[in-house]
Amino acid sequence: MADDHRALIQSFVDMINSHDISAMSEHTAPAHIDHNPVVDDGIEANTEFWKQIFAAFPDISIVVHDLISDGDRISGRFEYTGTHQGTFFGVEATGRTLTFQSIDIWRVENGLLAEHWDQLDMSGMFHQLGVDFYAMQGA
Repeated sequence: MADDHRALIQSFVDMINSHDISAMSEHTAPAHIDHNPVVDDGIEANTEFWKQIFAAFPDISIVVHDLISDGDRISGRFEYTGTHQGTFFGVEATGRTLTFQSIDIWRVENGLLAEHWDQLDMSGMFHQLGVDFYAMQGA
């Protein structure tokens, strides 16, 4: 089962690195639940989120640093790099390179990613773009 989960994550990584959004259904369940506050549930919302990321960072790529599988869960530590060439959460293109890490946990059901949790350093991401994240939030 662990190898199947790893292959599933590799499919997800390949989709990001190739920017082939048509491959979304190969690894993501139609009723996908996302606990990220900026991504709605469902494969359509997940697809739209990645379209926006690819538009903002046309050269974005992902590297897998760790994968851990246990039962119906797989988690990983990932590193993303891309050049900010389009609007990202209201921030116009800066031309800056953004590098950030995520820690993600998925629940796998029927061979597809059915549920997702992640941790991102949003403040650090916006700092790299020259934007005060907390000022954006009205803090």
